[in-house]
Order: sequence, then C-alpha cells, then structure tokens
Amino acid sequence: MKRSELQQKARQYINGRWESGVTTGLSENPSDTREVVAEYARADRSQTEVAVRAAADAFPHWSQSTPQRRADALDQIGSELLARREELGLLLAREEGKTLAEAVGEAARAGHIFKFFAGEALRASGGEMLASVRPGVQVDVTREPLGVVGLITPWNFPLAIPAWKIAPALAHGNSVVFKPSELVPACGWALAEIISRAALPAGTFNLVMGSGREVGQAMVDSAGVDAISFTGSVATGEQILHAAARRRAKVQLEMGGKNPLLVLADADLDRAVDCAVQGAYFSTGQRCTASSRLIVEGGVHDAFVARLRHRLTALKVGHALERGTDIGPVVDRAQLAQNLAAVSAAREEGAEHVWGGEALQRATVGHYMSPALFLARPEHRIARDEIFGPVACVLRADDYDHALQIANDTPFGLCAGICTTSLARAMHFKRHAKVGMTMVNLPTAGVDYHVPFGGRKASSYGPREQGRHAAEFYTSVKTGYVLA
Repeated sequence: MKRSELQQKARQYINGRWESGVTTGLSENPSDTREVVAEYARADRSQTEVAVRAAADAFPHWSQSTPQRRADALDQIGSELLARREELGLLLAREEGKTLAEAVGEAARAGHIFKFFAGEALRASGGEMLASVRPGVQVDVTREPLGVVGLITPWNFPLAIPAWKIAPALAHGNSVVFKPSELVPACGWALAEIISRAALPAGTFNLVMGSGREVGQAMVDSAGVDAISFTGSVATGEQILHAAARRRAKVQLEMGGKNPLLVLADADLDRAVDCAVQGAYFSTGQRCTASSRLIVEGGVHDAFVARLRHRLTALKVGHALERGTDIGPVVDRAQLAQNLAAVSAAREEGAEHVWGGEALQRATVGHYMSPALFLARPEHRIARDEIFGPVACVLRADDYDHALQIANDTPFGLCAGICTTSLARAMHFKRHAKVGMTMVNLPTAGVDYHVPFGGRKASSYGPREQGRHAAEFYTSVKTGYVLA
C-alpha cells in the first residue's frame, strides 16, 4: 500500500490523554486500496474498562455542571466542525468512499447537530410541578442524566451518526465511551480530537477503537456502562439487546431497513425517478434509509422502469474525489462481495435483470460496482433482505391498496415514501405505513437533525434518536413528593 501525506495516526483518547493501543490496525481508501488512510491504535477489553472507569469517575462533576458550560462546550465543537468541514469531508470521502460533496455535507451536518444540542442544553426543562390528588402534597417530575453511556457507531455515516449520539449524551449530563467502526477509525479520531479541545473534565468523553467482538462486547458487558446506543446490523443489535437485558442496562438500537418507495399512477414520473435514484443509489446505497423496494402501480410500471433505467445508464461510478462522480465505491471488499452475491441470488431466483450489478474496473484499484436494478416479486430475497449497497428492485402493484400491502409486508419498519399528486392517498399512506418515518414526493434517504429519527419492528428498539426526543433515552425520569 502507498502511504498518503494525509495519513492519520489515530490513538485512543482515555481520561483526557492520548494513548497507544494494544495492537495497531490500518484503514484503506476504498477508491484506491493501495492508499493507507489511517494507522490506528486498537484497544482490548482491559483498556476499554479503563475508559469506562474514567467515564464513571467524571460523571459526578459533568452531570452537575451548569447548562451554560455544556452549551459552550458543544457550541465550540460544532463551530470547529463547521469551520473544518472541507478538510473533514476530504478525510471522510477517502476513508468511507462517499462522494466529496456528500462527505463535506455530512461534516457540516455533524457541526449543526452539536450546535443544536448546545441549544438543547440550555432549553432542557427543569421539570413539572403538579398538584397531588392528596391535600398538602406537591409533586415534581424531573429528568436526570443516566451515567456512563456507551456509543457504538457504524461506518456509513462516520461523523454524523457519532455526532447525533455524542452531542445529546453530553448535553444531558452523561459521560461517554465512544467506539467507532474499524473501517473508519480516522473519522472517529478526527471527531474525538475536536472534542478533546472543548475543555470537558477528563474522562467525560473517551474514544476506544477496536473490534466489536472485543471492545464493543466489553462495553456491553461492563457493569460500569449504564446505557448502550448502537447503530448497525440486526444480528449484532439483537446480541446487544440480550446481553444488556441480563444486567438491565438501558438500550437504544438502530438496525436497518428494507424501505419501500410507492409510485402511484398519478405521480409525476420525473419526480418519482429522481426520488428513486437519490434514495436507492446515492451514497452507494449504503444507508439504512435507502429505498431498495420500488413499488409501482401497473399503469405506469413500464414507463417508470424505462425512465429509471435511462437515468442509471448516465450515472458515473468512480473515485470519490473525482469531479462528476455520482456514486463512489462500496466501503470494502467484504461488502462488495456481499452485494455481488445478492445480485447473483436475484438472477438465480428468477428476478428479471434490468441494469447493472457488475464489479467495475477504474483507473485506481477500488471496490466499484454499477448500480443494479431488477424486476422482482415480493417473495424474492432481493425484495426482502437488506443488502446495503446500490441494489434495488421494482415490484408491480395492482393499485394503491395492493402497493400499501406490499410495502408493509416486511419485518423492517424504518421509513417509507410515496410519490403521488393525491392528497388523500398521501394522508392515508402517512397514517397506515407501518414505519417510523414517512416521505411524500421526497427520497426516503434524507432526514433532518432536529426531529426524531427511528423506526418500528426489526429496524429500531428503544426511544428515538435526534431532536428533543433524544432526552427520552439520555435521561431518566424521577418523580418526587413533598408534604408542604
């Protein structure tokens, strides 16, 4: 591998100090696998427990700090993220593979998230005062921080997802142990490096990098961790849920989706195709909100497929830093192999191939594939299993009721979209789609940071993320009674 001048040497951040790890790992550029992006320290269970103890020791001080101190710290972090968004976006594009424009946008979003929760630190309610049903008794209901929160984040949004977990945790007075994915350690380190300058008490925020099997499991098992917030696969999320339940730790899980986009016969087809392309294929389809099931009414099915295919032929797949690239590489070799296996399985099961799904060669050696489109039936695996790549299928529906039935026929329930000019259909869909988020004439992949994020069924577990609703996870409710 060649070593870039921009290569990061990432270390653990524990109890206010930068620490080496037990072993060392490397992350590579998926657009050019010869390039090392980061050499990073890898922790073990013992070092993870040191970070947990540091967070526990810091909690009493940070939890009793003033709202203004918390707000100032988060605002400083947000300001630096925004000021350095071009630099951070370049790092993100090199390490994760999304296009430079998307990466810079994500860095800016992380900054806005910290800014929002700086405001939330000041806006946090002091509680409710209520009259008791008993004479002479006063009741108050307050929220208190939980303690040490373990945050385990994925590789697909390596700045934004950590931001929307770390910022509310700190805003509400918790201390943090943060483990990023091993595919994006430089992004995790860069965020931690910015947080380290925010004058937090030593141990309030800690970064531990390493494998999920060792570092992640140590966090989940530790009696010193009061709550776990995890974003990742369903299988890992279920393991965390069972392990945390045994010791009664609070858990929040975001685990994926198989999101539908309904296209009705009255839809603006150009708008519908644009929603499908953005939702299913941008960010290389590596979003839990990606619309991988395109459910189309029979009257416009063939016209929609023809227009969508035409759009796919024009998309440029290439190096994340190249001007004009629409779709960057898949994140790593294993994910590419999984995507190509899903394409092969779709062919074997009889789904009709429309376009793409091949591994591509480019000027640099990377994990490239063309966006794939199939015509499928609801029972096909391509229509049921989350693939997490630029792969989508079109399902034909007889009418709106049939389309809604297909949309809800999934174990997942993160988000769902509809393209229609009928206000009645749009309102009915918003009420009856069995998901946590709905979009009307918009791509399913695209959410705001100041409102709740999360789903139902196998997609999510526990309180919602983001916005004011984040307080439901990061705080505990206490009811007090006083005889006046």
